[in-house]
Amino acid sequence: MKNSGKPPYVGLDPDIAATQLEAPASTADFARIARACASGRHDLESRGLEENGARSLRLFSTWEITRYLIPVATGHFRRVLKENPDLPQGLSETSGGAKWFTLDEVLKLRAHFGAKGSKAKDYRPYRPEGLPAKMLAVANFKGGVGKTSSAAHLAMSAALDGYKVLVIDLDSQGSMTSIFGGKVQDEWQTVFPLLARHYARTLQTDNQARVSRGDAPHPLDDTLSAALDVNATDLVQKTHWPNIDLIGAQLNLYWAEFQIPVWRMNARGWRLWDALTESLEADGILDQYDLIFLDTPPALGYLTINGLAAADILLVPLGASFLEFDSTGRFFDMLHATFGSIEEAENIAARALGRDGLAFEWDAVRALITRYDSNQQAELAALMQSYLGPTLSPHRQGFTALIGQAGEQVQGIYEADYRDFNRETYARGRETFDATWAAVKSLVMGAWRRDELAMQRAAE
Repeated sequence: MKNSGKPPYVGLDPDIAATQLEAPASTADFARIARACASGRHDLESRGLEENGARSLRLFSTWEITRYLIPVATGHFRRVLKENPDLPQGLSETSGGAKWFTLDEVLKLRAHFGAKGSKAKDYRPYRPEGLPAKMLAVANFKGGVGKTSSAAHLAMSAALDGYKVLVIDLDSQGSMTSIFGGKVQDEWQTVFPLLARHYARTLQTDNQARVSRGDAPHPLDDTLSAALDVNATDLVQKTHWPNIDLIGAQLNLYWAEFQIPVWRMNARGWRLWDALTESLEADGILDQYDLIFLDTPPALGYLTINGLAAADILLVPLGASFLEFDSTGRFFDMLHATFGSIEEAENIAARALGRDGLAFEWDAVRALITRYDSNQQAELAALMQSYLGPTLSPHRQGFTALIGQAGEQVQGIYEADYRDFNRETYARGRETFDATWAAVKSLVMGAWRRDELAMQRAAE
């Protein structure tokens, strides 16, 4: 067809348009489209699976280990392996070729260097004894800002750094669950029973008071009775990463957004924002892990409130665009209104009863620029930095070819094999994520150290 020079939306024929339009859609068509997406999702997921349907983590070469994971010279690394035949020796794909190791083997080697190596080097990541895990929530109510991918890559970064990590998916879309190969049948394999259990225990306490006053107790329905028997450890799944575990999510988790306000109406004294924190603490989860990453839904609902209230550190990804900057400002405004109203309501009651008031507190809050293009967005990013100051991390997480190719293979950046690119491309692709982790790790270490010093002063 000859180009008339007019834009393509000029001169369209309504009769031709009508013949090209399919029949009107019905509710049943949603199911058909959903089945098509499920089939496609299964096909895409299978690219990262082994023949038995399980997801596996690639091997790591001596070059990678000594450059990124264990701070020793390659020659010294090889000498230590030769002198200690009981240590993992790795596998060579060819005679005399490079040695390759599983991450579990890398962790064992890291532990050996930590015990036997130079005390001047940080073979093991900083983790004070006697303090609970740090929880990091990644949140923004605007979709497409890299929230889930940022949370996943930070979890992987922390795992490669030697931390024991738990990832909790609070988003009923379950994207984080898919990234780590989780299988979740229904809401009873998500955080839902922990929230229900927390409410049920509040109801039990209220019932004791009601009975003592001669009032009839509120009955516990089947859901609440069943939730009382659930422990957080029952919900934890192993992943293909040896030091990353998962509490997954699926569509039914969204039911919590409707159920929680009903529970709140029945028991006004239920501190719903404490449900996740106190459940994880009661079940020993905060002692079993170093870091817990919470991936929240792209909305400020009850699940997000639980995740944000539980978090020690809040990370807010956004792109360097006007709309995302504007939306993120509204997100913080909504956080202020939401948590401020909770504090105000609780403190009115606290003052009346002579109790301590409620004050939410986070170790740190940082906005992170993701998908950054220095050629197009430098001026706007600098403007955003001038307004947000230290709240906006000065590091920009760039978009590279490695990111795009890894996404096509349903992998995280750190799961990509550098032999699929070349070392230089791989190294450049990693730089932006390594720098993001460095900025976040500094927040974690600083918060732990501050807590450690406070604990020492309290003991004096």
